[in-house]
Amino acid sequence: MNEKQVREKVIEAGKYLLSSGLVVRTWGNISIRVDDTFMLITPSGRKYDDLELDDLVLVNYHNLEFESKIKPSSETELHAAIYMARNEINAVIHTHQQFASVVAAARKEIPALTDDQAQLLGASVKLANYALTGSKLLVMNTLKALKNRMAALMSNHGAICLGRDIEEAFTACQMLEKTCKIFVFSQSLGGAKPIKKFEAKKLHADYLVNYSQQIFANIDKRD
Repeated sequence: MNEKQVREKVIEAGKYLLSSGLVVRTWGNISIRVDDTFMLITPSGRKYDDLELDDLVLVNYHNLEFESKIKPSSETELHAAIYMARNEINAVIHTHQQFASVVAAARKEIPALTDDQAQLLGASVKLANYALTGSKLLVMNTLKALKNRMAALMSNHGAICLGRDIEEAFTACQMLEKTCKIFVFSQSLGGAKPIKKFEAKKLHADYLVNYSQQIFANIDKRD
């Protein structure tokens, strides 16, 4: 995609997140990797339904430099660090979605509870230790929790979801919310019984190598 197409994808993702209830007003942020140097990220303090193409900020994710007069998201350093650490990731979404935020406030990690969770998100959903918004410690803690995973909870804050494209990152947000609902509701039944860790890891590996590649191939054919 060229830069204009990436801008359109970010705007579209913001509207999807808003309409799905995964974000409200200005909270959360979205970015897409443009190339080996730059990412486009949502600005600070702007409503998703009011965003225009030129409102998105082009940031060098190696040194965090940008030329726009508009200030990028306060979590820009976190997005940049993810792109630096994870070559396969091309989209990042940070939300304060309801059930994920509930579990994050309770400071709980979630084991693999369903096959589809394990396939998409990884062997478990880890919890990043608490740190102030926009701090380097928050970046370090979140990167650690995301290792080998496509989503993580951020203590007393919200959630972060990744994707090899923006559609996969958005699906990860939806899957995380479903997983957190299952986790919360299952507590009234004595707690969910997780999938064994080695089985969860295999499900995730199979998804990354085989299943998701078939999905993307079919999408390409339809296009």
